[in-house]
Amino acid sequence: MTARSSVSQVEIKGQALLPIVAAMKLIHSRTQKILAAHGLSAIDGDKWYPMSRALEVYEQIRTEIGPNTTKAVGRKLPDIVGLPPSIQTLEEAFGFIRVGYQMHHRGPGSIGSYHYEAMGERKGRMVCDNPYPCELDEGILEAVGEKFRPKDSLWVRVEHQPGSCRKNGDSACSYNIVW
Repeated sequence: MTARSSVSQVEIKGQALLPIVAAMKLIHSRTQKILAAHGLSAIDGDKWYPMSRALEVYEQIRTEIGPNTTKAVGRKLPDIVGLPPSIQTLEEAFGFIRVGYQMHHRGPGSIGSYHYEAMGERKGRMVCDNPYPCELDEGILEAVGEKFRPKDSLWVRVEHQPGSCRKNGDSACSYNIVW
């Protein structure tokens, strides 16, 4: 069973939905219409909402507005949801994404996850086996990379690995990360 097929009883904390509003503030009225159409018109950061509705919202944003907007939402997630101040390195931050995801999702069965693996000096791989769009994960990884980029690196590059992809019905996407 893939993470996408087991979300009917999974919930997402409202705080993890607030980046939708933040990233799409230039089209606020359209954002509110999309959220309302899926029963998410007044998001409270402390409440829990059906994950299935969040996935419907992301799909509508991706198809009607565009994948770059979905990525922009992902880029807002680390700032709004937050990372502990004890995290100091890029690899610690990538490792914490899994923990943060688990903190903001609850329910029976598999809710998906993030799995970071160091692949040598200045490179790693993130496997995302959650039901969210690729672009959302790319945005999250890019934002974390920028925030925790080592001082001696000019950039952190995040690239979707060829092959397995959730867009094609696969259970996970993998990203190569180099800095």
